[in-house]
Amino acid sequence: MSIRKFMMMGAVAGLAACQPAVPDSGAGAYDSGRGVGFDDPSTLAARQARDAQLATSTVVPNAPAVSGEPLSALRTPVPQPTQRSARAVYDPQSLDAELAAGTNSGVAVVNASPSNAAPVFQSNPAISDENSFDAVSGRETIASDAARVQSNRAQYQIVQPTDLPQRSGDAQPNVVQYALQTNHPKGTKVYQRLNIASVSGLMRSCARYASADEAQIDFLARGGPERDRRGLDPDGDGYACDWDPAPFRPNSGG
Repeated sequence: MSIRKFMMMGAVAGLAACQPAVPDSGAGAYDSGRGVGFDDPSTLAARQARDAQLATSTVVPNAPAVSGEPLSALRTPVPQPTQRSARAVYDPQSLDAELAAGTNSGVAVVNASPSNAAPVFQSNPAISDENSFDAVSGRETIASDAARVQSNRAQYQIVQPTDLPQRSGDAQPNVVQYALQTNHPKGTKVYQRLNIASVSGLMRSCARYASADEAQIDFLARGGPERDRRGLDPDGDGYACDWDPAPFRPNSGG
């Protein structure tokens, strides 16, 4: 235990030796305005002399001499980039060859620059100027505008709706109209069928058509739903193959 105390006391003594000495106001210069240790005696004497001069004289001491240099001497000039047209950037060889051959339009190449003059406006009679207030106000008046409105009203006609044209007798059956004329769901037997078709036979018969709608159209065209000449409706619900009338009916959720 005594050895540990001895080691701790030695460490404390070492730390105390490393601490800087606290300035003594009586040992050196002392500035009552700033505290201890901020100025050496020569600096303090100079400040005291200047403060005395300012207190007893109205003349402000001259500022320290400063050497003046122009800003241009301190600034490194930035080289200006060479002005090149857009075509000279992406296709310089073609542009040089065209200028050398003299096949250009004769108009000098215009380099992009903020100092360029504004382009000359080319009037195009094919473009309407109705959105230009200056152009319209120069040729139209209130009276002419009222006359034009009156002329447009005189040419206004209301076209009454007419009935849809009727299809000829040779037209194919309308499956939408058939779906709206029926109300029983798919799979409900309504018509008597004498032939009993197998599943494989029904699949072969329905495979003749590109869609269920085409099968239903052909089924109705051949005497359906009362007759089933090709075995497309073996359950007698009046719907051929996989055709379903529900999507064509209102409030069916299809």
